[in-house]
Amino acid sequence: MTVLGIETSCDETAAAVVRGPAHPEILSNVVRSQIDEHTEFGGVVPEIAARAHIEVLDRIIAEAMAEAGCTWDDIDAVAATAGPGLIGGVIVGLMTAKAVAMAAGKPLIAVNHLEGHALTARLTDDLDFPFLLLLVSGGHSQFLLVKSVGEYERLGTTIDDAIGEAFDKTAKLLGLPYPGGPAVERMAAKGDVKRFRLPRPLLDRPGLDMSFAGLKTALRTQAKKLEPIDEQTVSDLCAGFQKAVADVLAARTKSALELFSHRFPDEKPVIVVAGGVAANQEIRTALTEAAEAANASFIAPPMKLCTDNAAMIAWAGIERLALGPVDDMQTSPRPRWPLDQASSGVLGSGKKGAKV
Repeated sequence: MTVLGIETSCDETAAAVVRGPAHPEILSNVVRSQIDEHTEFGGVVPEIAARAHIEVLDRIIAEAMAEAGCTWDDIDAVAATAGPGLIGGVIVGLMTAKAVAMAAGKPLIAVNHLEGHALTARLTDDLDFPFLLLLVSGGHSQFLLVKSVGEYERLGTTIDDAIGEAFDKTAKLLGLPYPGGPAVERMAAKGDVKRFRLPRPLLDRPGLDMSFAGLKTALRTQAKKLEPIDEQTVSDLCAGFQKAVADVLAARTKSALELFSHRFPDEKPVIVVAGGVAANQEIRTALTEAAEAANASFIAPPMKLCTDNAAMIAWAGIERLALGPVDDMQTSPRPRWPLDQASSGVLGSGKKGAKV
């Protein structure tokens, strides 16, 4: 099967063509970042993001089709992110996908953006179920048990800021440029990780939930005490912040792997990390060491497939299509859409549903 994927949930406009499920192959994966449009505002502005998607999405789809060497006769279905995400961008992508699917006479597969991340390791590493997923991005930080396509169990989540959000807010607080995550990592590389001992929230409590708002506040308090702060102090604060995040994730990963081994004693534990924060090298190293200590496999998809992209959406569409006919033409865009539908919401429960 060959599927066109479309992704517009935040500030990347993306389209890809992927073939599978046997012998998976990414025929094209075109991503257009909006960093330049949002830099002066220090973060993503939803309306600007939606307008930017409108301006380029048709061209991005045409580019992906041309790069793949495909005509519409070669495409079996169109998959698009239907949520969660910035609702303006989600509307642009899903409505475009509906128009394309209708015009080409193809079925539409409405994909949960988080499911795209969850299943990427099956595209890149031919991974079998079940496995653990640590999803760390600007909007989500959670441990999930991936049992099969469409069957996910949330084991732990952030009770406040997502990790990517905490990195971005820390960067803004310290006067670093957008995007904040890479800026904090660059400064941390020049810092003294021992100068500031920042808290590791919730590690004294059982379970897999996490918290990063207090860590960010502690960093702010230290910075205020030392104002005006010089560049070395900024680097030291970044190093301390990044180490605290890595320590929290490593500790929670150890606990998650113990839980997995208890639930599936005959399975070798596997932990997959996905999402933009997975690009951080210190965090990757900490997670790798935690996995090795637990005799577990650690999988991180290639960097370009960790951040938002359409190849993962096309692949999730293929996984869905392999289970039987799919046509989600009546699906509405959703700003919130937890993967684990059974667990009660931790954040943002209300008319729009639970955020996580």
